[in-house]
Amino acid sequence: MSAKRRSYEAGHKPKYLVVIDESPECDRAVDYASRRAARTGASVLMLLVIEPHDRHQQWLGVADIMKAEAHEAANTILDQFAARANGVAGITPERVVRDGDKATEILKLIDEDDDIATLVLAAGTGKEGPGPLVASIGKNAGSYPIPVAIVPGSLGDEDLDALS
Repeated sequence: MSAKRRSYEAGHKPKYLVVIDESPECDRAVDYASRRAARTGASVLMLLVIEPHDRHQQWLGVADIMKAEAHEAANTILDQFAARANGVAGITPERVVRDGDKATEILKLIDEDDDIATLVLAAGTGKEGPGPLVASIGKNAGSYPIPVAIVPGSLGDEDLDALS
């Protein structure tokens, strides 16, 4: 299982882990985590996971180019969300890009970084449900090594400011 959390020990600082994706509600999670971090003296760690689309690529050169392009696109997305975090709360988040299965990479990062204190996700508002990641983590939240905060995607900036 996960290592002991050290977020509040001397020389450590708690982190809000936000999973970045291209969902419309993702900015709600970034806003909440950023505002909360600024108010509590914590920091924000943004994770973007590139999930492999074709593990059996026949031409290695093509696979390498596709991977490089995916990482470039990931960094562009992280730039946008980092600017958002800085704009709403004056903080500069840490950034991590990983390749693999999203749920697996989230748990690996939590295990590797004992300053991560809370996982922050945003729930979708559409009739298809809260989103696959929120649904998956919601089912397993009882076994997670840290608290999971799920921000309703319908909350506006004023609501998030009041709650964080």
